[in-house]
Amino acid sequence: MKSNIKFGLTATTLAAALLVPASVSAQQVTLMTGPQGGSWVPLGGALKGMWEKEIPGLQVQMQPGAGIANVRGVDEGKAQIGFGNSISTVDGLEGRAPYPKKTTRVCQLANLYPQYFQVVALTDAKINSFADLKGKSLVTQPKGNTAEALTAEVLKLNGMSYQSLAKANFQAAYTDAVSLMKDGHAQVFTLGTTAPASAVMDLASARDVHLLPVDDKTMAALKGMNPGFNKLTIKAGTYPKQDKDVPVIGYSTHLIVACDLPEDTVYKMTKSVAAHIDNLAAVVKPITGVTPKDMAVDIGIPLHKGALKFYKEVGAI
Repeated sequence: MKSNIKFGLTATTLAAALLVPASVSAQQVTLMTGPQGGSWVPLGGALKGMWEKEIPGLQVQMQPGAGIANVRGVDEGKAQIGFGNSISTVDGLEGRAPYPKKTTRVCQLANLYPQYFQVVALTDAKINSFADLKGKSLVTQPKGNTAEALTAEVLKLNGMSYQSLAKANFQAAYTDAVSLMKDGHAQVFTLGTTAPASAVMDLASARDVHLLPVDDKTMAALKGMNPGFNKLTIKAGTYPKQDKDVPVIGYSTHLIVACDLPEDTVYKMTKSVAAHIDNLAAVVKPITGVTPKDMAVDIGIPLHKGALKFYKEVGAI
């Protein structure tokens, strides 16, 4: 009898021990961020710390990514959360290039802040418009990334391609792109991020640079292709020696999640983001003042049922 009781306790303890890894494993998620030197990496770190503190059992693993890569990563089950760009996430849902097929497992968690497509030129390169890019050397992100795809599209809309340039460089890290610009191995740097961008500030501390404005023809063509595009303005004084406002191509940064992530987990994640906007704005200033209503704005991507539950609860939709 004594032996049976001992065995029963041992079996119960063993069963409990076996259940713990399964429970923890179910709460382990991967968050895809962005290139080193961009705003998505520190913002991802802030979200990781916040979510792990407030959602019992949740463990967040971060890995570098980019707008298009993150959408594919979530859709293919390689990650459960990621930052996205509204324009390229919509392209994924529609199955437009560079996506090989329609994405079906990607849901919306929250809109966060506007992104600025910035075309930064060395002042001594005498590049003042998109048309002036012909024959120049350029650096952007690896092929398939949002800013790279947009760079290729801007060239195409202006009668050019990468072959029209003296050289096209593709760098995963903004810091490497900045080094090429500082050394004069590239004359133009394209990136999609916040303004001011730390990478551009770093470059401007070493070289005289300026932003190229988007022209009305290019902007109209882009908006006709994808309604997620809009014209934004980088205000004078944002960067050193920037003495006037510069109109640029804009879109939105948002958080995407796997549609099959548990409803309760996503509900708590969304609630946590809304409750800590000030903390996130301390990392990425453009998030300042974002409300649940802003987070819930329809950008053509289906809301996860957990996020939907939160937004309905607070009257945001």
